[in-house]
Amino acid sequence: MKAKIASLILTAVLGATSTTPVLAHEDTSEAATLHWISHLAEAPSQPTANERAPFGYAAAGPAERSITLEGDARYLNVTRGETVQINLAGKSVIWTFDTLGTRSFALDKIIPGAGNITVYVAENPAYQG
Repeated sequence: MKAKIASLILTAVLGATSTTPVLAHEDTSEAATLHWISHLAEAPSQPTANERAPFGYAAAGPAERSITLEGDARYLNVTRGETVQINLAGKSVIWTFDTLGTRSFALDKIIPGAGNITVYVAENPAYQG
């Protein structure tokens, strides 16, 4: 019985000492407050141009895949968030389809003179439920 009581006391003491760093004094100095406020000031208050673009945006980085559209093409299937190099009539563009809320649109919105090609944007399975 005494061994059990001693074990319980030891467990309680060790448990209490292991939580003391959590109870450490929080820095409420003026410097800490200004540091916290400066992080708020760095947060963008307005969406960026890329975030406002309804059809996505031109990308500088590498494409996940390359698609060449011939003269008789009528549609282009992409996935939301995908970066694709599109080759059409001697023109080439690397485009990121960051199109939240836009399910389809005319390709000539991003490549002038693209004709009657419709871009269909599928939901990205990585971001579903």
